[in-house]
Amino acid sequence: MIRKLRIKFIAISMTSTIIVLFLILGSINLLNYREMSHNADTILDFLKENDGELPENLYKSQHKKTNGISPETSFESRYFSVFLSNNRQICEADTDNISAIDEETAIKYAQKINRSNKNCGFISKYRYMKENTSNGVKIYFLDCTKSMMSFQTFLVTSFFVSIFGVSTVFILVVLLSKRAIEPVAESYEKQKRFITDAGHEIKTPLTIIDADTSILEMEYGENEWLDDIQVQTKRLAGLTNDLIYLSRMEEKQTKTTMIEFPFSEVISEEAQSFQGLAKVKGKNFMVDIEPMLSLKGDEKTIRQLISILLDNAVKYCTEQGQIRLTAAHKGKNIILSIYNTSQPLTKENIDHLFDRFYRTDESRNSKTGGYGIGLSVAKAVVEAHHGKIVASSEDGNSLLITVILKI
Repeated sequence: MIRKLRIKFIAISMTSTIIVLFLILGSINLLNYREMSHNADTILDFLKENDGELPENLYKSQHKKTNGISPETSFESRYFSVFLSNNRQICEADTDNISAIDEETAIKYAQKINRSNKNCGFISKYRYMKENTSNGVKIYFLDCTKSMMSFQTFLVTSFFVSIFGVSTVFILVVLLSKRAIEPVAESYEKQKRFITDAGHEIKTPLTIIDADTSILEMEYGENEWLDDIQVQTKRLAGLTNDLIYLSRMEEKQTKTTMIEFPFSEVISEEAQSFQGLAKVKGKNFMVDIEPMLSLKGDEKTIRQLISILLDNAVKYCTEQGQIRLTAAHKGKNIILSIYNTSQPLTKENIDHLFDRFYRTDESRNSKTGGYGIGLSVAKAVVEAHHGKIVASSEDGNSLLITVILKI
């Protein structure tokens, strides 16, 4: 559990870091792109106002200084324009202020833009702006090579910096995660030790109480009070044993001997012991087990697993309800399913079924004698075999527990 908690802590920390970093870098690069486009559009607006030319005194003529405009803008900017008549018979290109493009290429760019519905945008490394006139369309182009190279350099740099940052944070989180969850780990270890130690201490007085009750029964005969003491003593002893077993499983102290055994026979034997009980209670018990199934695992704990699941199904199946046990081979796994009709179940009930001492219905558990730990033991057995156990309900009036075990 501590290992899972540590992994979860690392996963949450890294996910949060990546999301925040992505939002920050994404916002910065988006603002950088918009600023580049805005500066280019500002110059293109001046080109429109001056019929495709930038005046030499552009910077001085501005009443309000604009970002992206400097005293050198008129001299260092490279631009061109293309006029397309309405009948498409006249195509004129002015490329006097640029040497990197010829008239033919400029006209091709203009025709491509004219076919689109955009009034401004980028084509190749040029920012363009369209102006509709009475005779046709005039399109102004501005060379943004330097701006785009600067933007792309910043984008790539920020990407690699973010990777380095995420890697650094990951290393730090991994190194510090153990210390971060140390208080929780210590508390959890103390809790497990307390359960184990208390369980061992409780077993001795329980044994004495049971023995003394038997002696009293022999001396004074049977009566309902002594019977009740024996029943409750056995119940408490069973609860204590289950708690100790769970604690040992979590501490990895219980060794599971993995030996191949006939799984089909084990299921059949366990099912047979519950069929009579189900019949007495008026419940329909159906069994469908694929023959010759074999499993490598601990036969004793697997028997305990099946017994717990069948006991749970028989106890909580509705009157005149159905119980269905199936086991089949699928790929490299064995699928064991136990289905039973039940009282209405909510999603919250199903999500907490494998929690210790969880009860979906207090009164129903007191009647059936359960104390809400059986399914926790079942889950521990499955996990010890590196399997998976899930609970589901299609209609809210039935329960299906599926166990997946690797062959």
